[in-house]
Amino acid sequence: MDKRSALSALAALGQDTRLEVFRLLVRAGTEGVPAGEVASRLNTMQNTMSAHLKILNRAGLVRAERDGRTVRYVADMTGFRDLLAFLMEDCCNGEPKLCRPVIQAITCDC
Repeated sequence: MDKRSALSALAALGQDTRLEVFRLLVRAGTEGVPAGEVASRLNTMQNTMSAHLKILNRAGLVRAERDGRTVRYVADMTGFRDLLAFLMEDCCNGEPKLCRPVIQAITCDC
């Protein structure tokens, strides 16, 4: 990930509703959540939610998957991992043991 992409992802997550959307989709896992249900769960109008989802999609943090007539949104864990890797690229000044607690905290079997 380059600096420009990282800034886009951080800006996308720097807004309250979009951060909540991303966290909701992370919790949902690979099943994702239909677009209308995302809006309902977060008590947001559908057209507003659509704009938020578009921003997250452009930032590489979510992706849309067609499921028949429904559009289902899923957290893009590759994009998220790329962001975390970018943020930690120069971590710990050559002492990986200092980073170990952070890496353990964010490691999952997903």
